[in-house]
Amino acid sequence: MTVYQEPNGTDAIVVPLWINGEQKTSSSSFKVISPGLGTACWRAATASKGDVIEAIDAAQGAFPSWSKTKPSMRVKILLRAADIMEHNIDEYAGFMATEMGADIGVAKFFVTPLSICMLRDIASRISSICGTVPVCQDEGTSCIVYKEPYGVTLGIVPWNAPYVFGIRAAATAIATGNTTILKASELTPRCYWAIGKAFSEAGLPPGVLNILTCPPFDAPNIVNAMIAHPAVKKINFTGSASTGRKVARACGENLKPCLMELGGKNSAIILPDANLNKAVTECIAGSFLNAGQICMGTDRIILHAEIAQPFLAGLKAALTAMSKQPAPLPRVVSSASKDRLQSLVSSALAAGAEMVFRGDTDEVIDKSGTIFIPAILGGIKDDMEIWTQESFGPVAAYMVVQDEDEAVRLANTTEYGLSAAVFTKDLRKGLAIAKRLESGAVHINSMTIHDEPALPFGGIKSSGWGRFNAASGMEEFLVTKSVTWDD
Repeated sequence: MTVYQEPNGTDAIVVPLWINGEQKTSSSSFKVISPGLGTACWRAATASKGDVIEAIDAAQGAFPSWSKTKPSMRVKILLRAADIMEHNIDEYAGFMATEMGADIGVAKFFVTPLSICMLRDIASRISSICGTVPVCQDEGTSCIVYKEPYGVTLGIVPWNAPYVFGIRAAATAIATGNTTILKASELTPRCYWAIGKAFSEAGLPPGVLNILTCPPFDAPNIVNAMIAHPAVKKINFTGSASTGRKVARACGENLKPCLMELGGKNSAIILPDANLNKAVTECIAGSFLNAGQICMGTDRIILHAEIAQPFLAGLKAALTAMSKQPAPLPRVVSSASKDRLQSLVSSALAAGAEMVFRGDTDEVIDKSGTIFIPAILGGIKDDMEIWTQESFGPVAAYMVVQDEDEAVRLANTTEYGLSAAVFTKDLRKGLAIAKRLESGAVHINSMTIHDEPALPFGGIKSSGWGRFNAASGMEEFLVTKSVTWDD
């Protein structure tokens, strides 16, 4: 893993805020702990309430002129920003690997390229923003329906895929004529700073994009102050369901619309006619990519009894072969995350579950306390926390069912509804099951992790509401206004 560390210690650099087009440090800062190093890699500026007001004022001040910019200007800036990110992809991926312990390959060849593709896709949709001219029921009356930006939007974004989440929250707002503030994760502040730098170098006017960071204990006051501010018109949040409930409550109290993309407890259903080699490969990738720290990750594998044994044999063989390869062990974002995962596994084992596979841990040297060896569990009961709660780590569990109806019932028995997968050679059957699954997305013969710019992305139930990406994502940042007149 490529790790960036400043040569003169943790005080060598303080990651600044972005306010009104300028980088701003503050009177206080906090340490950013690198999972790979086990120590601070740098510090980040702490936004004060004064900084919050300054950022909102900057965004509000920039809105009148930015909302009137021509589509061609917005397209040009977004495409320049994409080019800048692509040119600096090694550096940007290094920031991500350092701050959250991501494998450098995941950072450089998956997360950062996906964010660049999203940025270019959003730019390509700007010219399609338009209203309609419906026919009114009364003679002598005409109407135009406009699509207009909200004004100042607030994006609250997490750490596990910072470039993707930062781009879709900021670029979509900017593309639709809004100005915006990102409240960045305290775990990946330099990744979000890099997004601000790319937009600044691309020529984005001051105040259109502002980026704030703060330590966790300050976050509730900072976020609530922004949500309550009259100038902030819409909020989008990506993160856990528990934090999402708090954000949604604050939005409700202030009657502010919000877009929520929350967690998932995602199932992969393997049917008797599935290509088992394909299913094994996709389930492994879906469970362990980015150390399992993806909201669409495969937490649960539901096996039809007819193929349970050969699937598990293939799974063990593939994982055993992978464990012998000279690859870096997966790191989760913090020692607290590792402890939570270990508690989930230990409680399941104590309740009767069995460890189906886990790599060799005897020779693992983990000074940082963030390495978590991937694990697959069986003997699961449907009331175990490892089956009901989002794992968000390289852990998966399986259960065996007797028929398709039981598989669908088991997959739907969760408070979440973000992503699912079905493995079958019969596309008609796969589509029929997909219609029955309570999920924002279903992927037939591929892993539960699937995010691309052309596809609307979001969940149902406790996985949130609204959609990012594509035309649906653009609509989330636009207000519909009807104007009528007498001819």
